[in-house]
Amino acid sequence: MSDTIIKVDGISKEYRIGGTKVAGGNLRESVVNFCREQAETLKSILSGAAPDSGTEKFWALDDVSFEVKEGEVVGIIGRNGAGKSTLLKILSRITEPTRGWALMNGRVGSLLEVGTGFHQALSGRENIFLSGAILGMARSEIKKKFDEIVDFAGIDKFIDTPVKRYSSGMQVRLGFAVAAHLEPEILIIDEVLAVGDVAFQRKCLGKMDEVSKSGRTVLFVSHNMPAVRSLCTRSILLEEGKLVYDGSSDTCIDKYMERNISMRRDGDLSFFRRDRITDATNAFMKNIRVTGGQRVDEHLPSFTSGEDVEIVMEYEVRRPVRGASLTLNLNKLEGDKVSVIYTGDKDLAVDMEPGTSEVKCRIKGLPLTPGLYQMNFGLNESGSKGRATDYLVGVPLFEISEVPETGGNFPHRPWGAVQWSDVEWVMPCDVEGR
Repeated sequence: MSDTIIKVDGISKEYRIGGTKVAGGNLRESVVNFCREQAETLKSILSGAAPDSGTEKFWALDDVSFEVKEGEVVGIIGRNGAGKSTLLKILSRITEPTRGWALMNGRVGSLLEVGTGFHQALSGRENIFLSGAILGMARSEIKKKFDEIVDFAGIDKFIDTPVKRYSSGMQVRLGFAVAAHLEPEILIIDEVLAVGDVAFQRKCLGKMDEVSKSGRTVLFVSHNMPAVRSLCTRSILLEEGKLVYDGSSDTCIDKYMERNISMRRDGDLSFFRRDRITDATNAFMKNIRVTGGQRVDEHLPSFTSGEDVEIVMEYEVRRPVRGASLTLNLNKLEGDKVSVIYTGDKDLAVDMEPGTSEVKCRIKGLPLTPGLYQMNFGLNESGSKGRATDYLVGVPLFEISEVPETGGNFPHRPWGAVQWSDVEWVMPCDVEGR
């Protein structure tokens, strides 16, 4: 008997831009689209005009094929809009492909978007039993796992509260706990885990590692490259709906990083913009550049550890913005967090008038070890309740090419992320004589 548990053959998914029709959508989408089409056709006949759909085709996935063996843990990576979430929705039977097919040889537990799979009017308790029933589990099986699920999710006080009253974080915690503990043969996890706090993310990654070692199959979508590298021996890279690489996670991540840098060198910030959590209606970033050091090219400068750096952020304002805050999350290119720089730490608020302006952030003696570094940039308006006016993820900023061999403020220790400069040692001495 074949040990292939997932087989995807030529899956393509078509959406239509500028309209609401979706090819191969779910039942609700199909009914709504059919009624809308009939109304538009009738309107055109009565007016004597030719029907105008006002749409153009967009292929979210284009002829994607691969197989997954039982017990494999496979990462799926790619830029925003590459088709990752669409692929998982098809594999989870939430939507249908326009072309192609997928065979899932086992029960599937999915955690995709916040609240997916939950009946919002039912309580957490009722949703746990409902999810188990959908997976084909007996009530007695679910009861054995119930306390473990509630404890993992940390929502025991709210277990009998309707899920619609849960925060997004609570829904994510319950959703992951249900998906991971009800023991489906196939576990599908989207990057929705990023909604949770750091402690819960670490807890989830530990559980996923445990699940993978139990022989179950896991598909894991994430922008957290260290997590993908740690959990997944194999990864798939999607780009503009096409599968461009399927193989070693290390090689796959390297190819993904190379494409990120290439897009940055082309000056295309839209590659990094997180449209789904921002609106950018009042202000947005036009360009980010770093000055100082030995320039490698126009967009990716190189520095020696300990040099002064100036990050220049050029933004365009459409409507006046008052009391904005800026956040720079500095990370290694692989995703490891290094530091956070926030204007609020200095009690600074930025007032922005319509037009194009610049904000500069000067860092003295950048104490980083050799490697490539990227930044998440957030622009928040006062009173936006944490919603970013513009948010860029993973913008490659610069390279630390070397540390000084001799002299200077830093020793030649190219390990880790930070070169410590102000360190004092107290050497062994005679305790009685000190």
